[in-house]
Amino acid sequence: MKALVLSGGAGTRLRPITHTSAKQLVPVANKAVLFYGLESIAAAGVTEVGVIVGDTADEIREAVGDGSRFGLRITYIPQERPLGLAHAVLIARDWLGDDDFVMYLGDNFIVGGITDLVDEFRRTRPDAQILLTRVPDPRAFGVAELDAAGQVVGLEEKPRAPKSDLALVGVYLFTPAIHEAVRAVRPSFRGELEITHAIQHLIDQGADVRSTIIKGYWKDTGNVVDMLEVNRTVLESLDRRIDGRVDDASETVGRVIVEAGATVVNSRLVGPVVIGAGTEVRDSYVGPFTSVAENCRITDSELEFSIVLRDSSIDGVGRIENSLIGRHVEVTPAPGVPSAHCLVLGDHSKVQIHR
Repeated sequence: MKALVLSGGAGTRLRPITHTSAKQLVPVANKAVLFYGLESIAAAGVTEVGVIVGDTADEIREAVGDGSRFGLRITYIPQERPLGLAHAVLIARDWLGDDDFVMYLGDNFIVGGITDLVDEFRRTRPDAQILLTRVPDPRAFGVAELDAAGQVVGLEEKPRAPKSDLALVGVYLFTPAIHEAVRAVRPSFRGELEITHAIQHLIDQGADVRSTIIKGYWKDTGNVVDMLEVNRTVLESLDRRIDGRVDDASETVGRVIVEAGATVVNSRLVGPVVIGAGTEVRDSYVGPFTSVAENCRITDSELEFSIVLRDSSIDGVGRIENSLIGRHVEVTPAPGVPSAHCLVLGDHSKVQIHR
């Protein structure tokens, strides 16, 4: 069995971060989202991985390498432009051969991994197996319709009037039957070859398409809100570890990780928090659900429920929260600006002005 990991795409919902960085490499608890997926694939016993890459191919290659650090053998498959998930299967045909495979979207995050799912697929081997989860607004997803017996009878891509609240999670398992299906579909109104259309083709041809409804945690980390939420979830699972230097004037509370080479001076850290190697926190407060990457500097500031990428500095700006701060960023106070009020008041007015 092989794995096909999708790491192309423009990541428009994470701009401006993704103007200069691959969305799959934005860190969660100081580890790239893509790495969690690769670790899940390796844990499931799949070692041959094809990675679909686009405009950010060089960055993905540099970060992942040959895959040996994950116990994987990586083959990179270029995609000229993102033309849909089914198109990714189409261009990977020669590499996939006649092997079964799991397709994993590189910006998805699933707590608990995919080992049980892969084991079930190997044991029962339907033509296709999809993961589903219940969502409050399924209009933004591929949506599955099940019959009374739980069999998949229909799929729609981002429907205006969804027939269920069951959204497709970004993990799919296929036999070689999918190859004929992706060749049979035509581009959607979005100009893409939709994997939902290919799976629907299998259903229409009488193929065995099964589903698993996951009850654990899943997120598509395609926007800032979801990135921060996934970061929170991962941080909650970490154990306390202080490998860096924390001076006597500082306080660490709860699940706090200070990596080797990091320094904390006259500051308060309230976990869950992770401080990356080479980072200095001085005269500051770093609060829950915050990850600060390596070689950053936090001075005379407060930070909470945020992600700070490597080589950035935050100096003397009061409080920051619910934020995603990119690489090599400098955040400093703005110069003082004289303020004045311009008023036109009628007779007998009464005005309160906040100073």
